[in-house]
Amino acid sequence: MIIAQLTDIHIGFEPEARPEELNGQRFRATLDRLLKQPNTPDMLICSGDITDRGDEESFRKTAELLAECPFPVHMMVGNHDCREGLLAAFPDTLRGEDGFIHSAVEHQGLLVVQLDTLEPGRHGGAFCTGRRDWLRAQLEAHRDTPTVIFMHHPPVVSGIKWMDPRADEQWILNLAAALEGMSQVQAIHCGHLHRQIVTDFCGIPLSVTPSVAPLVAMDMRPISPDKPDGRPLITTEPPRYALHHWDGERLVSHYETVSDWEVLAFYGPHLQPMIRDMEREKG
Repeated sequence: MIIAQLTDIHIGFEPEARPEELNGQRFRATLDRLLKQPNTPDMLICSGDITDRGDEESFRKTAELLAECPFPVHMMVGNHDCREGLLAAFPDTLRGEDGFIHSAVEHQGLLVVQLDTLEPGRHGGAFCTGRRDWLRAQLEAHRDTPTVIFMHHPPVVSGIKWMDPRADEQWILNLAAALEGMSQVQAIHCGHLHRQIVTDFCGIPLSVTPSVAPLVAMDMRPISPDKPDGRPLITTEPPRYALHHWDGERLVSHYETVSDWEVLAFYGPHLQPMIRDMEREKG
């Protein structure tokens, strides 16, 4: 099974741009690559900040483009989104009776959990005791099922100071409490940071998928809210996306940059001996 992940699309950042805003162009290019690349996903998860302002028009534009996908599409909210706008554009989105857009569904022996870390008006993450208890109950009910968790906000300190939470924020402690002792969780995949990072949380491998929208500059120097220092914050590095491959035992994540490149080698008869030798070595 292959789970594609797009994150931080930010449609509507430049609503008056003509003929199409930069974020829309980057989204189209990424979606085009996703649909044409040789590894057909079984599902696509868009892990938050689908829009930049949470407006219905931006959600509608996104839904029109995603309608091209021949596989199920699952939507999540980020801090730039609003739940009402997302549900209006994507009415089949799974959500809990508590009003949060979260779900836990088993696919081919893997429990795929999507968390809601939105608190309207707050840039950083949120994970209240209600969401903590919901997640704990889902994991308790599936202790023997390998699990992957998708969430918008990374519950870790990356070193990019202006984007980072404090390590002891209550929402992070709530998430840690829900995950305690849940050894079936194989990985946590996030967005929000607009850069790729790999680390762990509560002993669980955690990675951040880079954004479709422009990336955050990789600058880990201390930053002062009182002294603008002219540093780069956002760059035009190419958009990226992830493919998470589940083989029934192990989850492996692949990341691709969306840009123009040349193929330097094709698999023709001249390379067949090499492929045969490599396969022979495996026994």
